[in-house]
Amino acid sequence: MKTYEVFVEVINPCGGDKHSQKKFLEVEAEAPETWVKENAAFPILDVTATKEGEPLIITGDGKGNFVRYTFSG
Repeated sequence: MKTYEVFVEVINPCGGDKHSQKKFLEVEAEAPETWVKENAAFPILDVTATKEGEPLIITGDGKGNFVRYTFSG
């Protein structure tokens, strides 16, 4: 397993990015997508990468609530 630092942003339809709740987590996982599938409250909507090539996974409920997981490590 690999250790990742994960930047988590919880975005709701009322506040958007400007008022998102942000936190950092340290997690151990085989792969970022697997960890999100097992631990996220919402299903995965998109899997992409940051400009630096780090995994970026977005989950959501289809009603405007999103959670963005940015992995580094």
